[in-house]
Amino acid sequence: MYLNCHSYFSLRYGTFSENDLLKLAASNKSKFVALTDINNTSACLNFLKQAKNFPVKPLVGIDFRNGVDQQYVVIAKDRDGFRQMNEHLSKHLHAKKNFDEKAPILANCYVIYPFKKVLKMNKTEFRENEFIGVSVRDLNKLKFSAYRKLTAKLVVLQSVSFRSKKDFNAHRLLRAIDNNTLLSKLQVEEQADPEDKMLSEEKLIKAFNEFPKILSNTEALAESCNVEFTFSKKQNNNLSKIEGEKADEFKLRKLCFENIEKRYPEATEKVYARLDKELTAIIKLGFVSYFLINYEIVKYARKKKYPVIGRGSGANSIVAYIIGITNVDPIELDLYFERFINENRSSPPDFDIDFSWKDREDVTRFIFDSFDHVALMGTYVTFKRRAVIRELGKVFGLPKAEIDKLSSGRFHVSSLDKMELLVLNYGNLIAGFPNYLSVHSGGILILDNSVFNYGATFLPPKNFQTIQIDMNIAEEVGIHKFDILAQRGLSKITDTLELIRQNQPEAFVEDIDDIPKFKSDPKINDLLKIGDCMGVFYVESPAMRGLLTKLQTDNYMNLVAASSIIRPGISSGGMKEEYIKRHRDPKRRKLGHPVMLDIMDDTYGIMVYQEDVMKVAHHFAGLSFDDADVLRRGMSGKKTSKGQMEKIEAQFRSNCKEKGYTQQITDEVWEQISSFAGYAFPKGHSASYAVESYQSLYLKKYFPLEFMVAVLNNGGGFYSVETYVQEIKNCGGNVHAPCINNSDHPNTIFGKNIYLGFGYIKELETKTVQQILENRQFFGVYKSLDDFIDRVEISIEQLRILLKVGAFRFTGKDKHQLLWEAYFRKIKSKKKNDQPGLFKIEHKEYTLPEFQYSVLVDAYDQIELLGFPLCSYFKLLQQPIRQSVSVKQLTDFVGKQVRIYGKLVCKKKTTTSNGKEMCFATFYDVNHDIFDTVQFPNQVTKYPLYNNGIYLCVGKVNNEFDYISIEADIIEFQKIQVDPRLVSSQFSA
Repeated sequence: MYLNCHSYFSLRYGTFSENDLLKLAASNKSKFVALTDINNTSACLNFLKQAKNFPVKPLVGIDFRNGVDQQYVVIAKDRDGFRQMNEHLSKHLHAKKNFDEKAPILANCYVIYPFKKVLKMNKTEFRENEFIGVSVRDLNKLKFSAYRKLTAKLVVLQSVSFRSKKDFNAHRLLRAIDNNTLLSKLQVEEQADPEDKMLSEEKLIKAFNEFPKILSNTEALAESCNVEFTFSKKQNNNLSKIEGEKADEFKLRKLCFENIEKRYPEATEKVYARLDKELTAIIKLGFVSYFLINYEIVKYARKKKYPVIGRGSGANSIVAYIIGITNVDPIELDLYFERFINENRSSPPDFDIDFSWKDREDVTRFIFDSFDHVALMGTYVTFKRRAVIRELGKVFGLPKAEIDKLSSGRFHVSSLDKMELLVLNYGNLIAGFPNYLSVHSGGILILDNSVFNYGATFLPPKNFQTIQIDMNIAEEVGIHKFDILAQRGLSKITDTLELIRQNQPEAFVEDIDDIPKFKSDPKINDLLKIGDCMGVFYVESPAMRGLLTKLQTDNYMNLVAASSIIRPGISSGGMKEEYIKRHRDPKRRKLGHPVMLDIMDDTYGIMVYQEDVMKVAHHFAGLSFDDADVLRRGMSGKKTSKGQMEKIEAQFRSNCKEKGYTQQITDEVWEQISSFAGYAFPKGHSASYAVESYQSLYLKKYFPLEFMVAVLNNGGGFYSVETYVQEIKNCGGNVHAPCINNSDHPNTIFGKNIYLGFGYIKELETKTVQQILENRQFFGVYKSLDDFIDRVEISIEQLRILLKVGAFRFTGKDKHQLLWEAYFRKIKSKKKNDQPGLFKIEHKEYTLPEFQYSVLVDAYDQIELLGFPLCSYFKLLQQPIRQSVSVKQLTDFVGKQVRIYGKLVCKKKTTTSNGKEMCFATFYDVNHDIFDTVQFPNQVTKYPLYNNGIYLCVGKVNNEFDYISIEADIIEFQKIQVDPRLVSSQFSA
């Protein structure tokens, strides 16, 4: 009998879940309970779903508040009422304005004004659906109020926010966090009443024994409410239609038969059979609109010449390939149809449509403009344990050192005082609570009816309305998202093409979508074979480079496999090593189980792709496609029904026993399936990545400088800026420090000369960069330092940064001399205006001593301002390099101990089975050739890789399938020369 209850989706206010609310209502024998979170409906759908497991009738509503000031509570009578209150909430959330003290007409809702609000408003007129809410603490005032005569308008409004004193304490802490204040300074008005608890039905009836009509009114209100949703993933009835059901079916068929010859000029019977099979299933399962909407999105992108990659399980589809959603040919790759779709599948196949990070916003705008009922998918950002401990430490007023200690976890509980223990205890309680609403990384809802039927919406910074529910409950009510994603790999490709047009206008560039030509180019495949893939999408990491070398990858199909084999699930199960062995040794392939070899002939009987789980489950163990798909999804970390996976495993083992497999074989196969643990890629997904990799490889091979500049301009990738700068040098480029006349905010290229962008200069303000570029664009290059000072309004501090980095070296003067001149000029200069002067200003010349140029000073200034020197680190060493080998000589020393000097590129620590740390590191030698090292736990402890710089590596050279690495016994940091400006200092880098 509670019409105003809060879960922890009353953000930074409530203290327990919607499920806990149902448990609380059941334990207090309440006949019904209403979830009315503050300005939020995130939990409503799950509340209705979970209520089926409790002897409690669920009601849903909203507690409308301005801050903590309660205006009124709204309860939905039915689905229409749920929509109306969501619309009302969304309107105010979008406009970011307060709610009026009077509710609008919400015909299918009940509006309940709290008694104290009615008194304050002196409200005398009530609509048919409006009531006065009375709590237990209001009863004494009601007895002496004229409102007691409005017996038909009185209902119980006993707020429920807490179960215990601990909940109330947590509430106060949440309110202090929300108000960014010390707990001791938290205003009483910002807190709920500590008595906002649920009483048993018996106690509540007793409290209202003088007002039985209030109880009967409340029951009557609750009885008249009925908001129902069907919760099952086996539904797909909420998708927007393009032209209507039958018209959409006709359109999809027409598109397929109009475009089939473009993809298959000599289409075989196999192609037509697969197409017919897919179309039949798509139409039968109601997925037609899903395909057409994706088609419209991709068509728009291609019209705008945006690069686009279609992947996900939908990339297994010949329909998607023919109509252009993906570039992955399921016939060529023998993609598994049942992974994409089968008659038992309830949800549509996944399409992850990748766009450039620069283009995704426009594509999203197109979707919002093209369809009537659109929203971004929401998600809940929860309090993380370490972060909430920091917040609570501030709330309790703990010193920073104590907060750091508690947050790091480096302490013994016995050493903590009472306050610190409180922080930990409440930190553990609050961790996992929703903190704020955010936007799903790429999900968009496109519905055939109002999004407000399912939840309220809010406006994140880019102003695309976002629904307050997440993808899990959305799927349960038949809403399936479209994944519109952004990546930088595609931008690197388009930016490279633009840089080629600017830098080499006469150059011939192949059609970037001519993937078959790239696949057959031996020069491109040679890059794969030796792992020369820095900057290339998905294949540039040291681990991938090593795998490509071990596999001697020299073709598309091998790259597709490698893209999946690199994933942790396959590696952890030992399947990666076995795959490499079988790939390199045809005789070893015979070791596989005959059934497994028959099922997965292209991967030598080894599970590599996500759909291999389905293949093995169905063909090896005889599970139905339905169970096989549940198994795949379960292994992918997706939710399954309680106990469902255990039942499927039991069926798997039982079937294997009936088929006569030994216990050992059954265990081995199940272990392979289990080790996937959600990390394997679908084959179509790997193929999509491989296509993009080939496009990048083509550009890297034939236009390396433009490609590497584009990589840097799009945020780099796996490695640091410094590493990509070195790669540019390796490709024959001349890299220059930022220049006033040649640099832009990003990097620029002129022939083989690359000028670093102003964006890399630390502490250089954006407005300074804008002034420099705008003035240069309108009035031409800067002729001198004096010319620059006359034209650009800049502080001496900002000018000093530009001078130190060498941005005025075009003048031919030493930067120290320029710095002195700048100080003299700025002292004498007056306030400038934005207009150029009519006459050239005469500047006084100053006689200055001669300054001595120093490479070392330049290097230290570049390290300070750019983060790295533009000269080689090897030239900065204090001690000269002693006898050592180079990377090119390592093959001559396999199995032997060597000494080699290397500049640290990157490192990765991993944990062994016994919990100790190993470290894998990548370096380049004095010739700028790459090599890798591995440190085992003892060496990691003894020789940690803390600093960026040169190391002497001593260890044994290993050759594993043509992949050379060094098992390091010693890795010692080498000091560089001291900054000559700090001669008296003992400082060393």
